[in-house]
Amino acid sequence: MKLSKVKEQLSNLTELRFQLPDSSCVPEHFHITEVGMITKQFIDCGGTMRNEKVVNFQLWKANDYEHRLAPQKLLNIIELSEQMLNIEDLEVEVEYQANTIGKYGLEFNGSYFLLTTKQTDCLAKDKCGIPPEKLKTSLSDLKEQEDTCVPGSGCC
Repeated sequence: MKLSKVKEQLSNLTELRFQLPDSSCVPEHFHITEVGMITKQFIDCGGTMRNEKVVNFQLWKANDYEHRLAPQKLLNIIELSEQMLNIEDLEVEVEYQANTIGKYGLEFNGSYFLLTTKQTDCLAKDKCGIPPEKLKTSLSDLKEQEDTCVPGSGCC
């Protein structure tokens, strides 16, 4: 989800909630301790130089059980970050502490934000000798084409 879409959703909310991939919710007393832009410059395993930029939110829960972050307050923090850090309209990545710091994508379901799982991947499969995934198809799913020879049609 891009930052502009997050801002659009925040402007329509009265309560700010985040749900984890296991359907549990981030406790209501969370803080957003950082809003920033992360730039990652790297070389993949095939030797290609790459650049990646994301907007980053860091969610943190403390023992401040009375804390509630209002949607408008987060919107104000985002707007300040855009001005001071020249944050672009990029995909948003969320960091949240579980057993270790987890990185999540972000979606919205109409009521609250969903933290979505992210996966690692090889970006140079062709150079690493990793064969492309083969599409698994059942023979019963294949449709007979009109121009295929059928017994008794005289085409063979």
